[in-house]
Parts: sequence; structure tokens; C-alpha cells
Amino acid sequence: MAKAAVELAISQPNVSKAISDLEHAFGVRLLDRGPHGVEPTTYGLALIKRGIAVFDELRYAVKDVAFLADPTSGELRIGCSDFAAGTVGVAIDRMSRRYPRITFEVVSASASTLQSELKGRNIEGFVAILEDSLNKEDFDAEILYDDPLFVVADAHHQLVRRRSIKLAELVNEPWALPPANTPSGSYVRNAFEGNGLTIPERVVSTYSHVLRHHLVATAGFITVLPKSMLQVMAKPLSLRALPVHVPEVRRTMAIVILRQRTLSPIAKLFIETVRAVAKPQVRTKKSPYDISGQC
Repeated sequence: MAKAAVELAISQPNVSKAISDLEHAFGVRLLDRGPHGVEPTTYGLALIKRGIAVFDELRYAVKDVAFLADPTSGELRIGCSDFAAGTVGVAIDRMSRRYPRITFEVVSASASTLQSELKGRNIEGFVAILEDSLNKEDFDAEILYDDPLFVVADAHHQLVRRRSIKLAELVNEPWALPPANTPSGSYVRNAFEGNGLTIPERVVSTYSHVLRHHLVATAGFITVLPKSMLQVMAKPLSLRALPVHVPEVRRTMAIVILRQRTLSPIAKLFIETVRAVAKPQVRTKKSPYDISGQC
């Protein structure tokens, strides 16, 4: 109670009175007081849950007013998985050119972490591979496009000149891959095992895109990238897709928002921009070199 008073810059008796008034108004006990401190009751937890939504809406009401006063500025907190970085990066670039005073805070994490961030109202939405585990009662998802995986190497790698490569020929090549517990990492490993092949021994497993791209560029490693990222990064990083044919699996990229939550004008603008960026991905025909998905 004392800590709450300090945080609110009021006296402790005022905090106690405010809680007492709330309990009187609701007719139930909101807090259990004991020798180890104060904990919310079931009623208190229900009030906290709704209160978070109320203050979240109030916070965005302030942002809406600010945006209406100056639609060229503001702040947006969004999330994206690593493999959605290409699409999100292009969308941010387009918005920044048109609205240079809008600032972005991007949370890059796994889909499960992004769901927690969104449910906690720490971000307004995220772009990632759509997962079956997404709770439809809490979230709304809009499919953007299918994002197949490509096996890629540096433009000067000796395999780039080949017209066709069998997966068995890549067993002895050094790979830089996402960890096995990620969708992309597990898919590549399953592709080898599904074809009766051993998993390559020279595998550097890391979440770091920077490390994987460094190994590809300097040490002759090969890796996997989704089509959306390859299109953005191929030229600046001198990457090329290898003509590898393995079984396909669908990877659907989507933008996810919280159900029944009012979006800020900047968030709506971002979603419109992401849709525009995604349109060419939907229309592009499937490459014979993708290793998953359909376009």
C-alpha cells in the first residue's frame, strides 16, 4: 500500500480510502490483506482485467486526439517475427517517407511471445506466420500471403551455378539454421529425415539472423529464408536461391490484432500499408526453387 502511494504521489490513507470506496461501490472485497502483504481477490482480478482495457482505451483516446491535431506525427508499437522483418521493414520505410515524424517501436520475438505482448496490450498488432495455436477468442488474424522458404547461399557460392540440386548433395554442406524448436528450423531438419537422409553434421544453430548471414557471406554456409525476406535482402546481401526440390509445407503470413480493441489511427495506417506491401506477394507465381508453401 505504501509503494502504491509513492507511485501515485498521494498519501497512504488516501490509497486505503480509495480502495475502501471501491469495495463499498461494488459490494465485494477486492483485496485480501495479510501479514505478507495485499493480494487481489477473484473480484479484484476481474476489476484489474477490465481496468487494463479501460485505461488502454483512454490512452489511445489521447493518441487519437494528438493524431487528429497533427496526423503527420505519433508513435506506433508493433511486433513481428524475424521472418516477417522484410515485409514490416518495407511498410515502415513507406510510412517513414510519407510521415517522417511517426516513430516506431518494433518488438521482434517468437509468435507465442508476440501473442503475450499483444494480449497484454503492449503492442497494437504483429506480423508473423499464422499458427494453429492462435486463440480465435482473443485474436483476429488477416492472412496476407503464403511465404515459401528458399535455400539460399552467397552469390559467389559454387552451388549457385548449378541448374538443379538434390537435397542429398547438401548433407555435407555447412548450414546456418534457426534452432530445431522453430518452425523453419524443424522443417529443414525434417526434410532431410523425411528423405531418408542424415541431418548435416556441420550445423550452426542460432536465432541470430546477423550471425547466419555473416556465415553465409564469409564462410560458405547455406541457410533458409522466406521469399519475402529474400526479395528485400537478395541484392544488398548478395544472396541467391539454390534450385533445391524438397517436400512443401504451407507457411501463411498474417497480421494479428486483439479482438474488440480499438486501433489507433496510426495502427490502421500501418495495416493498410502492410496490405499494399503484401499484394505483389499474392500475385507472384510460385518459384520452382521454393522449399515450402504456395504463392
